[in-house]
Amino acid sequence: MTPAPLISLVTSPGTNYSNSSTISPPIPLLSGLLMSCLTMIFGTISNLTALGILTKTRARFRGQSKATFLLLTVALLLADLGGHLILGAFALYGHINRGYKMVELKSNGNFCNVFGASMVFFGLCPLVLGCAMAVERWVAINRPFLHLSFKVAHAWQVVLLLTTSALVLALLPIFNIGNYITQPPYTWCFLPIQDSQSTVDKYLVLVFLSLGLTALIISLLCNILSGIPLVKARMKSRNCYRRPSAHGVHHVQSSSMFCSLDVEMLVQLAAVTVVSCVCWGPFFINILMKQLTWGPNNQEKGFTLQSVTMLSRLCCGRVNITTPSDSFVDSRRPTITLQ
Repeated sequence: MTPAPLISLVTSPGTNYSNSSTISPPIPLLSGLLMSCLTMIFGTISNLTALGILTKTRARFRGQSKATFLLLTVALLLADLGGHLILGAFALYGHINRGYKMVELKSNGNFCNVFGASMVFFGLCPLVLGCAMAVERWVAINRPFLHLSFKVAHAWQVVLLLTTSALVLALLPIFNIGNYITQPPYTWCFLPIQDSQSTVDKYLVLVFLSLGLTALIISLLCNILSGIPLVKARMKSRNCYRRPSAHGVHHVQSSSMFCSLDVEMLVQLAAVTVVSCVCWGPFFINILMKQLTWGPNNQEKGFTLQSVTMLSRLCCGRVNITTPSDSFVDSRRPTITLQ
């Protein structure tokens, strides 16, 4: 879940722009504004809908075992909602600015610094919070008794630690520790992906890359390890239906309830994992290639625009995948019964 409005700021790779005082013909103002508005409205409505579902879910399930998951999910949705609203507003400003040729976006300017910091913060927060959710699901499924010892205060500490870390990294260039520069087609700002101006810039990019890749890898592993016991439990439930016994009536009933939930949970786990990797993979690979000087030297014709475009388009709809249904939130109780 990353800034979806960025899609409207990125043109096709073949578009030729130059970072000079002469601004080339802008993106069509009407289509750009329309795309920015649609992505911002879609993301806002999706997140608000998800928060409404969570409100009803919290009223129905007040158990301590689900409070940590609900808190992490709310934090994730709020971070994504803020990204759509704030970055959507920046996207609208970028289109109006280019359409009317008011002020050229300059590197290290106040607006560029705020834009770049928002990109880093709202890009990292959903990743690290999604990673925390994946770890929480793994503990709930594979270590249910350990999960019972987790308190809401622990979840709050995790949320504050992760968001503070992302915020500190985002604010460093504003305090002259690194730089935010304009990126082709010079309508958005980010850390120097290529041709870093200093060693500090390169380190900041590597830290961003390391945090993002680590969150992705941990999420992938936890989701896979969470799916394995669910598959085993489903196989056991099928065997119970085929060979019922007087001593296993209660176990069969628990398995029956679980069987109505495990398919949905597996699909959601797989969807979140696949979409995260497909969304962020190209962008992180692009950054890694450029830091290792494997990528093309021409920044405008390189992999940056393709990867960012793919990232933005695919992540526009990811919030619908991460919206937890009542059955998904409640699916851990029968899982613990079967352990």
